[in-house]
Amino acid sequence: MPSAPSKVPTTEVRRATRSGSGGTKLALLGEACARRPFIVVLAWVGVLVAVLVGSVAAGGRYSDNVNLPGTESYTGSQLLSSHDKAASGYSGTIVLQGAIAACRQAVEGSRVAIARLPHVVSVSDPWAPGGPSVAPDGRTAYMQVHLDVVPAALGQKYFSEVKVAAEPMARAGLRVEYSGGFDNFVRPRSADGRSELIGFAVAIVVLIVGFGSVAGAGLPLVTALFSVLVGVSTLGIASSVATFGTASPTLALMIGLGVGIDYALFLTTRFRQAVINGVAPVEAARGAVASSGRAVLVAASTVSVALLGLFASGVSFLGMLGLAAVFAVVTAALGSVTLVPAFLGLLGQNIDRFRVGKVVAEAGSDGDGWHRYAKAVGRKPWAFLAAGMALLAVLAVPLLSIHLGHVDDGADPPSYSDRQAYDAIAKAFGPGVNGTFAIVVQPGKGTSATAEVAIGQRVYTDLQATRGVARATPLSAKGGLLIGTVVPVTPPQQPATQALFHRLLGSVLPSALKGTGAKGYVTGATASQIQFASVLTGALPVVILVVVATAFLLVLVAFRSLLLAVKAAVLNLVSISAAYGVIVAVFQWGWGRSLLGVGENVPIESYVPIIMFAIVFGLSMDYEVFLLTRVKEAWDATGSHRDSVAQGLSSTGRVITCAALIMASVFIAFVASGKVVIKMIAVGLSSSVVIDATVVRLLLVPSVMYILGPSCWWLPSWLDRLLPHIDIERPAGSRTGSTAHLAPREAVSGPS
Repeated sequence: MPSAPSKVPTTEVRRATRSGSGGTKLALLGEACARRPFIVVLAWVGVLVAVLVGSVAAGGRYSDNVNLPGTESYTGSQLLSSHDKAASGYSGTIVLQGAIAACRQAVEGSRVAIARLPHVVSVSDPWAPGGPSVAPDGRTAYMQVHLDVVPAALGQKYFSEVKVAAEPMARAGLRVEYSGGFDNFVRPRSADGRSELIGFAVAIVVLIVGFGSVAGAGLPLVTALFSVLVGVSTLGIASSVATFGTASPTLALMIGLGVGIDYALFLTTRFRQAVINGVAPVEAARGAVASSGRAVLVAASTVSVALLGLFASGVSFLGMLGLAAVFAVVTAALGSVTLVPAFLGLLGQNIDRFRVGKVVAEAGSDGDGWHRYAKAVGRKPWAFLAAGMALLAVLAVPLLSIHLGHVDDGADPPSYSDRQAYDAIAKAFGPGVNGTFAIVVQPGKGTSATAEVAIGQRVYTDLQATRGVARATPLSAKGGLLIGTVVPVTPPQQPATQALFHRLLGSVLPSALKGTGAKGYVTGATASQIQFASVLTGALPVVILVVVATAFLLVLVAFRSLLLAVKAAVLNLVSISAAYGVIVAVFQWGWGRSLLGVGENVPIESYVPIIMFAIVFGLSMDYEVFLLTRVKEAWDATGSHRDSVAQGLSSTGRVITCAALIMASVFIAFVASGKVVIKMIAVGLSSSVVIDATVVRLLLVPSVMYILGPSCWWLPSWLDRLLPHIDIERPAGSRTGSTAHLAPREAVSGPS
């Protein structure tokens, strides 16, 4: 049954709703969508069909083409490719197991067939005298397929042609596995499609149990699905003219579903409470969009700015990942302020017709459990603050041992083809063969042929004697360069391999080439990944500064409070540190990783922390905005700081908790993905949302606000004059924010 009507007379509620939103563009938009719902829904359907067709027609592709101009690995790669296109670094590996020598004719036939495919520059010969790739026991061999583009950009259809060309080897009795650049094509894809269904199923259960309304539960899901499909399809069109990483559509889908459900939930909750209080549906939709709609747009702007802050890293690959997610965030926000009120107008007073248990909209009365909890925090704020900080500190401990690197094929489940290929190479040739380094030496101008030979021999001797090197090949002169390879003792994702890279680049090559005028470079896929991690480690402080400063300014402008802006920045940083600790414990330490289908302990993918920071900081600001708007609303209406904190927490506690559970379930469902990096992002985002919505938003934020007292709302007058004004959820009859009307105990003053 609906909860008891508010004591405020219906006519006054209607008057407040109308007057509080009258004349604003959002209010008019909400009313128009609620009055003409069929037109709005049909318009969204038309847009969805158009972008879906456009996405298919555009034929966009995603690829992880990461270039780092100015780095040693990039320069070495460019030198190699300028003299030999086969050394461009774009390649896939085909691993063969069985009686290799007996099947030599079939192997040669397949090698020639693969070499004739488009985009193939060359295919290595396993029996080549210069560098044979047949194991001593004759049971394992591999071929490198060198291409002129990133393999992932060629698509599944192209890989099918590769498999057809390799069929003679399989018919001859050899076991054929694929790894390297072909790994994305051989990982199971069916699990990815289940993620959305799992997340939606959990979201439905949470919404129905939390609010008791079947229609109220279904509306946020339907609108979120509509908007995220539009966003991801638009991204598909954009990918035909710009390069986005392979994780882009999945990332956009995750973020879009999460924020789309959250935004729709906050508007729907406002609407339902107004209807319960006796407001006509159209007016209730108008008021919901005029009030919570503003908060949604501010929250979406914060998330988008945080994601676009990834461009501050200077790495376009990361910036484009952030931009990809922005497509879904923007469409989610647009759907919330247009499609949601349209569906609200359609449902009207029937939104709570189909009930499961007690129908709940908002809390806030003295008898409500959330209100009693808020009062309890107010009585002992220091105790709640200490408990929350202690919990976050424990969760953040693993962060102290974080190791950034690249998650390679060895982390996939043993049943995957790329993992089997990886293990076969490691067993037959040594673990370092999966991550060899290419050594490129560029002799100085005027260097004689005799001097080049001496330089090559000196470098080779030093490489052989270097700690961590399993073996090195003599450097050969080719196209004005001296080229060789180094095989590490350890696998590519081990810290020792990273240490070897920096040792070669920082001391071994400079020492060997001292006084010769030559320059040495370490390149190859593994070298590029290690240098990528180094670049991102240096860029992370810049991204943190840009994102935190932007969010600080937004809170400062939106809530006219210096201390609340500082508090938001600091607590969000603490929250993110705890989320980092969780992914280190799971993936690097291995606590529960086997349950996620991860085959071994792995380093934290180098770009995951920086991606997580932008996303988590943006999402945490969502909950910050929704909580503070209600506190500010109560503060403006009553002037009582303690009551306003209690009212804000009690009226948003249920919604924030349910929204967090929904978003976390959407994120965690993506651990079913076949990609370890997606699993890592899913665990990181889901844990961060739970941490932020519970420990931070329900413990730390209210306790800090209780401790600060009315000083929360202090803003120097000179700064107030400089800042622009953003009106968020300012209902009728609210105060302007001045403090002259307050009793002495509530007067706002600066910190002592």
